Amino acid sequence: MTGAGTAGRAAVAAARGVTRHLSFAPMMDHTDRHCRFVLRQLTRETLLYTEMINANALVLGRRVDLLTFAPEEHPLALQLGGDDPTTLAAAARIAVDLGYDEINFNVGCPSDRVQKGRFGACLMAEPERVADIVAATRAAVDVPVTVKHRIGIDARDSYEELLAFVDTVARAGCDRFTVHARKAWLHGLSPTENRTVPPLRYGEVHRLKRERPGLAIEINGGFVSRKAVLGQLGLVDGVMVGRAALDDPWMWSRADSEIFGGPSDPLADRVAFVAALVPYLHGITGAGLKLHLVLRHVLGLFRGTPGSRRWKHGVAELARRSDAAAIGELLSLARGLSESAESAESAESGGREAPACEHPGS
Repeated sequence: MTGAGTAGRAAVAAARGVTRHLSFAPMMDHTDRHCRFVLRQLTRETLLYTEMINANALVLGRRVDLLTFAPEEHPLALQLGGDDPTTLAAAARIAVDLGYDEINFNVGCPSDRVQKGRFGACLMAEPERVADIVAATRAAVDVPVTVKHRIGIDARDSYEELLAFVDTVARAGCDRFTVHARKAWLHGLSPTENRTVPPLRYGEVHRLKRERPGLAIEINGGFVSRKAVLGQLGLVDGVMVGRAALDDPWMWSRADSEIFGGPSDPLADRVAFVAALVPYLHGITGAGLKLHLVLRHVLGLFRGTPGSRRWKHGVAELARRSDAAAIGELLSLARGLSESAESAESAESGGREAPACEHPGS
């Protein structure tokens, strides 16, 4: 055993990096490079993640193409899946050499496919194995090495078991724990159901931070507004937002000023957001690709406004095309809807932020 239980590793190693107040979760079939480019236009400070990538694909399959990203995407973390410390450390080294800012390990996904690969949430039953992975990777790279996990699995979901898991992995040098505040059922529930059926247990994550103040703790699960994020920051170090980042992307356009305390935000309005995408969209059509690759990530741009349905319908039609004229039509559509959207939001006086949590896909 080379992990946290090894003599001489009794103390937690000094943390690397800084925990950002907000991150957007790694989401399979969503957070590809096009999605990340879209999200980066809304906020410069939020930490972005790739989709989970199997370490074997990088190291054994030599699929370095899976790591393609644009410089504008920083700060950017790679989420890896796997169970072999040597392979994961090698994959991390490849990613860091390419410029990734953080390495994160998936110890939270409960899907059958992931379990067959012996990684994801099932690894919570093997904290020493996770510690070995963290220790090997931390020795291989000089960027933060972090773990995303659940509060427990199946019947192993007591606070004491969560604490034992975190303590074991912390001794190996884990730089941050992102805790999805739901347990995972490894059998009987689909991945979608595992995001909604097990109840949220925020109190246990808050307790973890109180009892381990020296550890960086980020909470995940059910957060859909800036107000909800701000409400957590006195209790934990950061908040990870899931599908709400795509369901209502404009919600996060004020994250830099309101959550990070910055002097300004990147965009004045939704029209400016669409305009910022135009050069990127021209690159897509210039390559003969359909706009769907990008536009599927902006369907929620006018969520909660009178023009939401019209926007979704228009975007769905334009997304099928690969001609430059469609980009001009998209911008015109945004201009036509923006004024009514701003008027509605002004009248509501921030009413869209009323829901604080419990988003079905977080």
